[in-house]
Amino acid sequence: MRAKIDSHGHVFTKASTEFPREVSQLMPEDRQESVEKLLAEMENNRIDQAVLVQTGGANIASHTYLLYCLKSYPKCFLGIGLIPLDTSDCASHMDRLAENSAIIGFRLSSLGGPRDPFAPIDVSRFDTFPIWKRAAEQDYVLWLYLRAIDAHLIPYLLEEFPQVRVVINHLGICPGMGKFSVDQDGRPQVETPSYNPAFHTTHRLARYENVMIHLSGQYAFSKEAYPYRDLAGWHRSLVGIYGAESLMWATDFPWIFNNPGYGKMARIIDELLPELSEHEHTQIMGGNAKRFLRFPDCQN
Repeated sequence: MRAKIDSHGHVFTKASTEFPREVSQLMPEDRQESVEKLLAEMENNRIDQAVLVQTGGANIASHTYLLYCLKSYPKCFLGIGLIPLDTSDCASHMDRLAENSAIIGFRLSSLGGPRDPFAPIDVSRFDTFPIWKRAAEQDYVLWLYLRAIDAHLIPYLLEEFPQVRVVINHLGICPGMGKFSVDQDGRPQVETPSYNPAFHTTHRLARYENVMIHLSGQYAFSKEAYPYRDLAGWHRSLVGIYGAESLMWATDFPWIFNNPGYGKMARIIDELLPELSEHEHTQIMGGNAKRFLRFPDCQN
């Protein structure tokens, strides 16, 4: 059988000297969402592998728990790291984290280019140009969860670096400034209008073969309870524009653990895209992630 792969989630422990991390409203000091908790949910729902995305800090020390998880379960997980905004040598930071580990790429929340879409564009002057350059040299994946103000810059970098594999998070939505909050269940919430110009900007990236889109984060954007049927049209649009071969399912664990629950998120594609063929469903639920991210073979 084809592996099922949860292509985006987070794990972390309580803040400690062994596993240091930053503290935030989403991640208070005593909150813990362990890798064992995720593995139990994966086993209960017959999910074989997952991508662990760093949270709780971008410096090397803050990655200690992520590196521990990747080393402890090498057949189960691949990792995505973070890069400090103030680092003077991003290439060394990236290489240090990826060396002898299963960290395959890095997440960016901004691109550092002109805010004015009509300004002259020189990608070599973007703040993140050295990151893209190193990703091209070392075959790192770039994981993008950008703000709306950066969305118009993505095509310029894709043109400059066609060899860099790019994963655009959470339905391709690029939230506006000041639109983030935390709900009563401790989950990120993003205020998103029904017409999101940035969403349509990312729609136009379908012509790039090195781009994947996550079908994830529905809870943060929907104005309805699970199964978030107000987002069904967005899902169908993504399938129609990108094709099933460019989409990857993910749960965004742990934010969904209590509401709606991991099991329900494991069935979200069935709920919102019931018209998929068996092959399309298999690709979205893991086949694309295995191919694009180069997951090792797993033992079910």
